[in-house]
Amino acid sequence: MKRGVYFLFFVLVLLLTGCGGHKQAKAPLPSIPPAIPAPAQQPAETNGQPAPSEPQSEKARQAEASQPEISIPADAKPLAVESGLASWYGAPYHNRRTSNGEIYDMHAMTAAHRTLPLGSVARVTNIKTGHSALVRITDRGPFIEGRILDLSLAAAQKLDVWLPGTAMVRMEVMQTPVPLETGGRWAVQIGAINTEKSAADLSDRLTRRYRTADVLRFRSPVGNWWVRVRVLNDDRKRAEEVARDTQTTQGSVFLVRLD
Repeated sequence: MKRGVYFLFFVLVLLLTGCGGHKQAKAPLPSIPPAIPAPAQQPAETNGQPAPSEPQSEKARQAEASQPEISIPADAKPLAVESGLASWYGAPYHNRRTSNGEIYDMHAMTAAHRTLPLGSVARVTNIKTGHSALVRITDRGPFIEGRILDLSLAAAQKLDVWLPGTAMVRMEVMQTPVPLETGGRWAVQIGAINTEKSAADLSDRLTRRYRTADVLRFRSPVGNWWVRVRVLNDDRKRAEEVARDTQTTQGSVFLVRLD
């Protein structure tokens, strides 16, 4: 009996000695810092809209696939050719109504031009890369000096305009619903103007000067203001005269076709 008690006492001493020894403190491990993404080249903003976060999402590809294909006869010859700087417009205008009454889909192969008849089809070629695509003219723009064409996001991606934001292109007009040189409804558009007050002041001044014209002002999706002068009977010659004679300290003056 005593031997068993001694044995238990000996085991208890050993356990106490081990527990009372020096223990290494466990310091909390530092959390892993979040990974810093490598800087990526971002598309230049055009007309003030933010650039998309990725080249083309699956949703965008599906939307593009659902669009009717633009086609022209194999033997079609250009009706007109224009070269200049193209830009693109996207998110702030997406799902808004375009000049031809459609809802703008930035994943469709469309473009904006100031004077081509709405519904025209143009072949656009990036002069630097040689990439070409057919686009349908559904909207008016670009309203920035020195640019001839505003591409949808989908068209900008196909033509290598998305990342740099602008590119020199050759535009061949392949089809038009009405003649290029005759007819049409014409107006003058002035902007972009920074404040509503400045737009209102310009609108009042033009209303007093052009008494037979209908002068409108409106706000763009990116926040600036525009003034449009609808001349009597939307006459092209009269609109050209107004565009030539109008001076403004804000924005620029553009001749636009309304139809």
